Amino acid sequence: MIRTVFNEKAWRPALDTAGVPRGRENGMHALRHFYASVLLDAGESIKALSEYLGHHDPGFTLRTHTHLMPSSEKRTREAVNRAFAGGPDADDGPTTAQAA
Repeated sequence: MIRTVFNEKAWRPALDTAGVPRGRENGMHALRHFYASVLLDAGESIKALSEYLGHHDPGFTLRTHTHLMPSSEKRTREAVNRAFAGGPDADDGPTTAQAA
């Protein structure tokens, strides 16, 4: 497997050179979680992340990596703020549905 070769030939020697102890908390699994957290923080979709990680079920990805989405509350507030930023004169947004 490519992952095994990378782990043995590159990752573990890099940990040793940097003086970082080997273990699960510094292993390939932690690197995958870091990768997932960076993409989720950037707003990548769970479906796309699932494909990138090689998961067959986006639900599994969501259950596994939901805890890595600490800024989702902030993104939610910002999305709502953007929707109301135009005020009642905006052509689209939350007030459009009320103009019937």
